[in-house]
Amino acid sequence: MLASACATTQESQEPRTGTTETTATSESTTPDRQPARTPPAGGDAVAKSQIDDSQLPESYPQMVWTEDDGMSLGVVAQEGGCGRASVEIPEQTEARVVVLMVETQPAEPKSCTMDLRYPKITTELDAPLDDRTVVLRTEQRKA
Repeated sequence: MLASACATTQESQEPRTGTTETTATSESTTPDRQPARTPPAGGDAVAKSQIDDSQLPESYPQMVWTEDDGMSLGVVAQEGGCGRASVEIPEQTEARVVVLMVETQPAEPKSCTMDLRYPKITTELDAPLDDRTVVLRTEQRKA
């Protein structure tokens, strides 16, 4: 569901609209079977008051953290069966960072398990998160 974005330093107040993708960087190669409730070692949880999760399904994981002095942002994604999670950052402004968690399913139907997995995915930001709001969104796609 998630892909991540890499970015360059931005000093303008204009939103960055290009997206780039980042792959999962969890501590193990197997995603957790339950959503994380605490950030990974070395990560600092983002305050709930700084997260806009109003566009997420109620049951979707909502753990967000920073690393590397706020230059890396991490989220817990959700994927299942043949789906693969990734994160994109379609917008970064002085006020907010939009995080799009994407679950990509194969284009052709095939047999898949019915399990849910919760990979931890990090992405680089243009500037430290500081007090910007993190807006969480989800999307499903076909490969």
